[in-house]
Amino acid sequence: MAVTSYGVNSPEAVKLWSRKLFHEALKQTYASKFMGKDSNSLCQVQTDTSKGPGDRVRMILRMLLTGDGIQGDGTLEGNEEALTTYTDNVFIDQLRHAVRSGGKMSEQRIPYSVREEARSGLQDWWADRIDTWFFNTLAGSLLQSDTRYTGNQAATEPTALHHFVANGTGVSLQSAVTETTTGSASASNTFKLIHIDSLIRTAKLSNPQIRPVKVGGDDMYVMFLHPRQIKDMRIDATAARVTWYDAQKSAMTGGRVENNPIFTGAQGVYNNTIIHESTRVPHGGSSATLTNTHRAIFCGAQAASMAFGQGFGSSRMSWMEELFDYGNQLGVSAGMIAGMKKTVFNSADFGVLTLTTGYVD
Repeated sequence: MAVTSYGVNSPEAVKLWSRKLFHEALKQTYASKFMGKDSNSLCQVQTDTSKGPGDRVRMILRMLLTGDGIQGDGTLEGNEEALTTYTDNVFIDQLRHAVRSGGKMSEQRIPYSVREEARSGLQDWWADRIDTWFFNTLAGSLLQSDTRYTGNQAATEPTALHHFVANGTGVSLQSAVTETTTGSASASNTFKLIHIDSLIRTAKLSNPQIRPVKVGGDDMYVMFLHPRQIKDMRIDATAARVTWYDAQKSAMTGGRVENNPIFTGAQGVYNNTIIHESTRVPHGGSSATLTNTHRAIFCGAQAASMAFGQGFGSSRMSWMEELFDYGNQLGVSAGMIAGMKKTVFNSADFGVLTLTTGYVD
């Protein structure tokens, strides 16, 4: 009887398992629903992997033209306007991980089964790592200095005019390093629904403006809150303010919830802001953790970018198998050359605002 099997590191096996690993790992991530290849995505995936020398993929932002123009038969020559462009670099590096069987007797599995178990384990590991990249880089959290957890490059703290702290029912502009001045662990500085209104105003008045994401024809922002912030938002009830439950009476209606993945798992919508909950939203602080605080993340389009090295990305990850101890143990490694970062043009965060709030358990 003929049996089809793939030996260790056979071309067919490498192609099959590497593609399957990437597809399943990305599908499992929390961040995948916010990724896309166009400029309308919250996290734009750079598809041009033909990078030049070095370890970066360069992005270019062209600012809107601001000239007055020439009316009638006025002379246009000599009154042209120069294009204004800014660049940002996504650095990429190789990251790998591996698993190794305990041996044929202890595992009592054939090598093909070990492959499947290795893929499942590495799939979970990569899904967790990509989500960790996503939240650390968007929040600009310097609490994690190991670049293996920040998109293969150092996270950058929130830039001027893009970081706020809770101050009662309002927000106060702060730098990341001075966010201890307010946003302390007190009931008056917990997250409130009205804070979103302040962030929306800031997003619309920023230069350049923080563009919302197009969702089913609607302009929507996306905000990520820690479960503690979600709790504080829900219990905030004052006669002078709209409560969370009031806001949800007319939200999340129509077919858009079912038809667009960006709504999947959302807690609700307020003032065209889709609110998501994640335990990965980091604490406040730059050099040290500010206890009893979390740094909420408010995003528009192109808030972050992810890039890949040649041969990686939607096509495949690396997949390498090796036998040890005279064929008794099978080791499997998987990795990719990639990077993720918050988008920054002209020394300013391009599509994200952060808000540090206190909480009281």
